Amino acid sequence: MLPWRARPGERPDPYHVWLSEIMLQQTGTKTVADYYAKFLLLWPDVRALAAAPLDDVLKAWAGLGYYARARNLHACAKAVSADHSGQFPADEVALRTLPGIGPYTAAAIAAIAFDRKASPVDGNIERVMSRLYVVEQPLPAAKPTIQTLSAALTPDARAGDFAQAMMDLGATICTPRKPACALCPWYAPCAARARGDPETFPVKAAKREGKLRRGAAFVVIRANGAMLLRSRPSKGLLGGMTEVPTTDWTHDFIEARALDDAPLPNLKWRKLVGAVSHTFTHFPLELDVYVARVPDTTSAPSGARFVPTREVDGEALPSLMRKVIAHALSLKKSDSLG
Repeated sequence: MLPWRARPGERPDPYHVWLSEIMLQQTGTKTVADYYAKFLLLWPDVRALAAAPLDDVLKAWAGLGYYARARNLHACAKAVSADHSGQFPADEVALRTLPGIGPYTAAAIAAIAFDRKASPVDGNIERVMSRLYVVEQPLPAAKPTIQTLSAALTPDARAGDFAQAMMDLGATICTPRKPACALCPWYAPCAARARGDPETFPVKAAKREGKLRRGAAFVVIRANGAMLLRSRPSKGLLGGMTEVPTTDWTHDFIEARALDDAPLPNLKWRKLVGAVSHTFTHFPLELDVYVARVPDTTSAPSGARFVPTREVDGEALPSLMRKVIAHALSLKKSDSLG
């Protein structure tokens, strides 16, 4: 279900549909709701978002994860503002030319915002279709088949209402566990219900667990509490986000050589007990955390900056870095760091 609600026959603002759909990728509705409200408060329309500095967008997104979405969100807003006079196109093909908009999001905007005949298939609809037709091919290979089946059911009129109804059906009745089959409007034709094993579907291929990567993070704190931070490269994992300096994250990390990559020379580092663990989509990560205190007069190395304590929380820190900083600050000041 989406953070906004539209009455049957009512067409919501395409900006609202687009914003919520981008946020809901890989993220649950409960988590998204507060971010969605915050973004609308900060940037009530696509032109306002396009005019915002990317760093402000990343800061507002911090904690929501999958940060390429935030960069694409900003790029898309700029494209809509510059190339489409601030109005989202209604056509699926045109929508798919915009940054960060793939087949699903394009179909969702076209159907829900413009009532075009389009068939968005999210995880909820995927589950409904796979049970209704007993799609035994595992996901993700089964996606084209499910898309075809969903498109065949999509009506010519009120396609947006149909899409929302199917999303709600999957979210509230055809749930992953203990689906309420007796309440389902597809009760009679549902093949999985007739077989008595709806929870078997959708069939999912076994996930490959990525190989563990390791590294070290360096938390440098001035006597006045300011912390050394830097921005990651704009492209790649956590692109453009803020971090404390770290080593590379590798499969063959050599702990004994971690301080070779420390951001400032000749400091007295203290390695904290326990590593910070985090799981990305494709691999798990463990970071050893080193802490050092320095005088107020210490200058930041090239590419980094000291950020006052009161401003650290407002930086575009991903969840991983918030974990690292929390671990570092758990060390009592009474523990001497030199």
